[in-house]
Amino acid sequence: MLSNQSKYAIRAVLYLAVKTSQDNKLGSKTVAELIDVPAPFLAKIFQKLSKAKIISSTKGPNGGFYLTKKELSNNLLNIIDCIDGLEFFKTCFVGLPKCSDENPCAIHHIASPCRDTLMKELKERTIAEFAEDTKDGKSFIFLK
Repeated sequence: MLSNQSKYAIRAVLYLAVKTSQDNKLGSKTVAELIDVPAPFLAKIFQKLSKAKIISSTKGPNGGFYLTKKELSNNLLNIIDCIDGLEFFKTCFVGLPKCSDENPCAIHHIASPCRDTLMKELKERTIAEFAEDTKDGKSFIFLK
C-alpha cells in the first residue's frame, strides 16, 4: 500500500521520536543501521523530511537528526504526503480509473471505509503518540 520510501520514513521518524532529542542527535547512517534500511536511501529521505520541516537537523561534530516538540505534534499522514503524496487515498483499490461511490468497483464499499479510517487515524494521531506507544511497549517500529 505504501512505498518502501514512505515505510522507511515512518520507521525512521518514529525511531528519532523515541531515541533522540535536541541534545542527543543521530546521523542518518546510524539510524539506517539500527532500523535496517539502506543508508543512502535513508539519507535522501531525511533530506526531504528536513526540508519539509518534519524533522530537524544540525551540521557539525555534534550534528544529526532529531525532532522538536513542534515536529512531534505532526502526524504520520504528513510524512506520507511529503514522501509519496496522498494519491493512494484517492485512487481505486484495484486500480480502476473511474471508481467512486456512484460508480463502485467490486470491492469499493469494503475498501473505501478502511482507507478512510486509516487516513483519519494517521491524520489524528501525532508522531509523539505513536512514539509513546512504542516506549510503553504497546507497539514496536524497530527491532533494536
